[in-house]
Amino acid sequence: MKLNGAAILIECLIEQGVGTVFGFPGGAVLPIYDELYKRQDRINHVLTAHEQHAGHAADGYARASGKTGVCIATSGPGATNLVTPIATAYMDSTPVVFITGNVPQSLMGTDSFQEADISGMTMPVTKHNYLVTSVEKLAQIIREAFYIASNGRPGPVLIDIPKDVQIAETEYEPVSGEALIPRLSMKHPTAQLRPEGEALERYKTKAEPRLEQAAQLIAEAHRPLIYCGGGVTLSGAQSELIALAERADAPVVSSLMGLGAVPATNDRMLGMLGMHGTHAANIAMQRCDLLIAVGVRFSDRALGNAAAFAPNAKVLHIDIDRAEINKNVSTTLHITGDARVVLELLLARVSQKHHGQWMQQARSMMEDYLSDELFEPRKILRAMASLAPQMTVATDVGQHQMWTAQHFPFLLPRQLITSGGLGTMGFGLGAAMGAAASDPQGRPVALITGDGSFRMNLTELSTIAYYNIPVIVVIFNNGTLGMVRQWQTLFFGHRYSQTTLDRGPDFVKLAEAYGLSGTRVNTMEAFTQAFGKAYAEGRPCIIECMLDIDEMVAPMVAPGSPIDSFCLN
Repeated sequence: MKLNGAAILIECLIEQGVGTVFGFPGGAVLPIYDELYKRQDRINHVLTAHEQHAGHAADGYARASGKTGVCIATSGPGATNLVTPIATAYMDSTPVVFITGNVPQSLMGTDSFQEADISGMTMPVTKHNYLVTSVEKLAQIIREAFYIASNGRPGPVLIDIPKDVQIAETEYEPVSGEALIPRLSMKHPTAQLRPEGEALERYKTKAEPRLEQAAQLIAEAHRPLIYCGGGVTLSGAQSELIALAERADAPVVSSLMGLGAVPATNDRMLGMLGMHGTHAANIAMQRCDLLIAVGVRFSDRALGNAAAFAPNAKVLHIDIDRAEINKNVSTTLHITGDARVVLELLLARVSQKHHGQWMQQARSMMEDYLSDELFEPRKILRAMASLAPQMTVATDVGQHQMWTAQHFPFLLPRQLITSGGLGTMGFGLGAAMGAAASDPQGRPVALITGDGSFRMNLTELSTIAYYNIPVIVVIFNNGTLGMVRQWQTLFFGHRYSQTTLDRGPDFVKLAEAYGLSGTRVNTMEAFTQAFGKAYAEGRPCIIECMLDIDEMVAPMVAPGSPIDSFCLN
């Protein structure tokens, strides 16, 4: 059948199983939005208040569901507003297809109205991107984009479609996903689809020597430690990782992105590693003699002083992206491949070990204390976890993010939705509504945010109110840019330059302005009552928690210091 480019785009999205897209219309995507209107019974569109938050919503949708998110924006400023969410998705390996319109090709390079070279701008922060120059190529490009975004190490892909391509017509033929895979895997072998059949057998043969060496390293270790990252969740390797920890009799530490891969209630789990890691995780890292790193990239916030990191350990690194191997930490042995496949093959070669003294030593370093304050972050977070232990939790970036990572006991993969690599303030509300929109059961999602971060995305209250998206916004209001103030206190002589937020809005009145309920609390009793009511009702709302301006995230390691050298306990 003959369709124009805009219709082909929407048909291909439906073909890829896309049920919900997030976006904001404009002149250069009017043909696309016209076709969305015609197919609104087959695909749902969520209109956000700003393109950046549409991008974060698509990202949150992907993180929570494991599917590929989709975002649409117009040319020029609409497209450039996507640069931050694209970079956010890129840093955290999130599969999102970003679709932008552009001016007709005849106007490109003329500085025409709302023209921007968005494919050029985003080249460093996309896994792949396309400028579509012919309507005949469009369907194949869309199919390739979804394949590339979701296979191997996931990541964002941009498709920039000039307006003349959107209105041009060509023949369109639907193609099933199963028919596409062989063709696309040949064209894009670096996407590294999890090997099956003959490909798996070839991989086994190639990896055999390294698997045997890895098993030998585990057999010889006396103090093994497993470090798990977001790659464990992305590959679905949680059960294999736990099985390896039990077989090797090893404790487990996690990166921020790896939280939930091993439940916080598991006796082997020591918590998060790094600048704001637990005492147990950081000290165990410095004392282990074998570090088994799975699906992690060894970021600077985890390493501290890289030269002093895990000084007594041999390093076994398992990761799908060869570029991450020996990039920040030198390895004794590495195995490149999908984490689940590698762990399955490795488990068959590892016999049961017993390291009772090491496990006891690691667990003895766990600390669990509450201050005498009546109302403080860890109590709030534990109350939330008590009321809704499996609730999806999104955060913005700052002190509240670290408190959440430290004190909310995550039990499931994909339960925490947060910006790790880029550290994007303003990520949270868009991501939370995307995560909520991905849940067919319509369960509430909590957004834990700070008053500084929330000012960057509060316009999306209009979105959650209009669509009745069940996001419970919990604001930790300490009247400051808390993490920056904490650094100013510790390292800049208490000189609080431009961090005190002694100004509006009144968040409770703001909630009311958008037709939402808002509650201000300063006691645990009031918070527990407000949160319990909000969770039971499953409607969007705001709960503002009033905190002391000098509340700090502890423990803390100073930047550039060894991770067992705490400047704040």
